[in-house]
Amino acid sequence: MRSPGADLWQRRGRLWILPATGIRASAGPARPTGLVEFIGGSGLASSPQLSYRRLLETLARSGWCVHAWSYLPAFDHQAQANEAWRGFRTARLEAQEATGHSLPVLRLGHSLGCKLHLLAPDAGRACSALVTLSFNNFPAERSIPLLAEMGQQLGFRSEFSPSPEQTLDLVARTWRQPRNLLIRFLRDNLDQSLRLLGVLRNRPGDASRLLELPGDHLTPASAGVRRRLLGDWADDPGRQRQMERLSGAITAAAEAGA
Repeated sequence: MRSPGADLWQRRGRLWILPATGIRASAGPARPTGLVEFIGGSGLASSPQLSYRRLLETLARSGWCVHAWSYLPAFDHQAQANEAWRGFRTARLEAQEATGHSLPVLRLGHSLGCKLHLLAPDAGRACSALVTLSFNNFPAERSIPLLAEMGQQLGFRSEFSPSPEQTLDLVARTWRQPRNLLIRFLRDNLDQSLRLLGVLRNRPGDASRLLELPGDHLTPASAGVRRRLLGDWADDPGRQRQMERLSGAITAAAEAGA
């Protein structure tokens, strides 16, 4: 059995787009809850429609349109952040032109994807909130040690740009979104959300908060492969409940302005 959203994913350049599949009509025309702009972690985000299928399709069933950016690991994180931001903006404006209305935008990142959102050229101004899952800001020598070592030996860039310390300094000085929800999983040894939270809370008018949930660093990337291949009977109900709880936390953060 294929997952309910499997046939709805569409690729447009570097973006994978999934329409809301759980829209509930009210007094007027039925509209999605909003738009999620998602960036996944390094190595997982090359195919976000597969690596993050369970989470993103759970959000779609909750009424969210999903735009997920795909990318490969690189050292220049600022260039990747700029490219992702431009891709999201273009797709968002095209959707507004096609439908005649705009949707509230929630930016959602996992691991390195959190950093790329925080480096966006608009400093978070064009979204209603940011939700980070397992924020990770390690240097290259820890994230991809072999490549970093090769870079030093061959004379090419072997540290991320901006570096971890530069990234936190940029967030402190330039990030303009006050509403940020940082989600940390209890068994995640790679998470650096507490350090990011300290930087955010030092800004005037900050409304950032931390939420801790059961799980580990790869919890958001549960793809539901067994279910797709073998059907509902082979699925792990606990994993789906975990995704529904995570989706609910994300939705609640958006509705409350994080």
